[in-house]
Amino acid sequence: MKILVIGGGGREHALTWKLKQSAKVQKIWCAPGNAGIAQEAESMAIEAGDVAALVAFAKKVRPDLTVVGPELPLVSGLTDEFRKRNWAVVGPSRQAAQLEGSKIFAKEFLLRHKIPTAGMYGAYSNAAEAFAALEAVKYPVVIKADGLCAGKGVLVAQDAVTARDFLERSLTKKEFGPGGERVMLEEGLAGDELSFIILTDGERFVALPPTRDHKRVFDNNEGPNTGGMGAYSTDTLLPDELREAVVRTIVEPTLHGLAADGIRYSGFLYIGLMLTKEGPKVLEFNCRLGDPETQPIMMRLDCDLAEVLQDLALGRFDPGKVKSKKEASACVVVVSGGYPGKFATGKKIDGLTGAGRVNGVKVFHAGSRVEGEETVTSGGRVLGVTASAATLGAALDLAYEAVGKIQFEGMHFRRDIGGHFDRVQSAAERG
Repeated sequence: MKILVIGGGGREHALTWKLKQSAKVQKIWCAPGNAGIAQEAESMAIEAGDVAALVAFAKKVRPDLTVVGPELPLVSGLTDEFRKRNWAVVGPSRQAAQLEGSKIFAKEFLLRHKIPTAGMYGAYSNAAEAFAALEAVKYPVVIKADGLCAGKGVLVAQDAVTARDFLERSLTKKEFGPGGERVMLEEGLAGDELSFIILTDGERFVALPPTRDHKRVFDNNEGPNTGGMGAYSTDTLLPDELREAVVRTIVEPTLHGLAADGIRYSGFLYIGLMLTKEGPKVLEFNCRLGDPETQPIMMRLDCDLAEVLQDLALGRFDPGKVKSKKEASACVVVVSGGYPGKFATGKKIDGLTGAGRVNGVKVFHAGSRVEGEETVTSGGRVLGVTASAATLGAALDLAYEAVGKIQFEGMHFRRDIGGHFDRVQSAAERG
C-alpha cells in the first residue's frame, strides 16, 4: 500500500507512525508534514487546506489510500473531490463535516434529534443583539464562535465582563476571522469532560480507547483555552455502564439522525462529552481525530490500522478488527512560550534523542521544522511527548521523565496532566 496522510501536526505524526507499522505499507507521503514526520515518511510542501494542489499530487502519485487528519480540508470538501474520482479516502464529506464546521449547525442537529446537550440561548451575528442577550443568561455561559478557529473559538464566561469582551473580539474586532462572524450562546454544564471517538461507515461503528483532554494552558485548568495541552487514556475513564449510556443515548441517535437527514457519515467522529449528574451530554462534534487525543490512542491500538482504514474507504468496514491494549497511555504537550497568544518560532530544540530513548516513550512532533542540521520550533504546540505503560501513573511518570530531557527557549508545559488520577494510587501501583 501507498498512503497519503494530510496534515502536519502531532495527530498526523501519530497516524503516520501507526500506519507505518503495517507490513502492508510500502510508502507514506505526508502533506505538509513536520520535522518528526519527515523521519518516517516523505513530507510534501503542500498545505493541508489546498484542495486543488492535493488533488493534483494524488493524481500524480496515485496513493492506494488517503487519510485526512485536520478539519480544514474536510470542511473544504477534499474527500468529495477524491471520491468523485473513485479514490480511496478516509474522512467525512463536506456536508457531514458541517458538524464541526458550524457549531450552530451541530447544535440544531442535536436539538432536532433530541440528543442530550446543553440548552441554547441563541445565535447572533450582530454584536448589539449578542450583548442584549447576555441580560437573560445564567452564568457561567458558554460562547462559541460558529466556524473553525483553531481551537480558540470557545469561552466559558463566568461573568458579563468576560462574556462581553469575547463577543467584542469575535463580532466587532474580527479576531477569529470568518469563523467568528456568528456566535452561539449556550448554558454552561458541570462535570468531567470525556473524549469519545468512534470510527464509522455511517451504520457500523467502533469506539476507540477513551481519552481526556486538558484545554487550558496553565496548571489547575487556568488561563485561556488552547488546542490541547495534553491527554491521557485508560479504560477506567469509561466504565461499562457509562459506555452503554453513551452508545444508547448519543452515538446511535447521532448516526440515525445523520441518516435521517440524508447524510452518510464515514470516518472518525469525535464526540466531546460532559459527564453531568443527569448523564452524558454532547459539548461538541469534531469530524476527525482529536489532537492531542490521537497520540495516546495510537499508543494503545493493537491492530493493523492501515488495513482497517483501507477497508473503511473501500466499503468493507469490519469494526471487529479494531483492537486495543489494556495498558494506559498519556501525552504531555510542550508549547512555545506565549502560546496560545503571540509566540516566537525558530528556537533550537535540544534533548530529542535522549527523550526518545526513555522506554515506552514516543515523541510526536507538531510545530517543528528542520533548519540545517537542527530541529527548531515552528508553531505554538511543538511536541507531544507520549508514553504507554501498565498503569496510568507509570505512563505519566515516563512522559514527564522524557519531557525533562527536552529544552528550548521559552518552553512551557503543564505539570498536572492526568490530574484526575490519584497519585497515591499511582505510588501504590508501583509498589
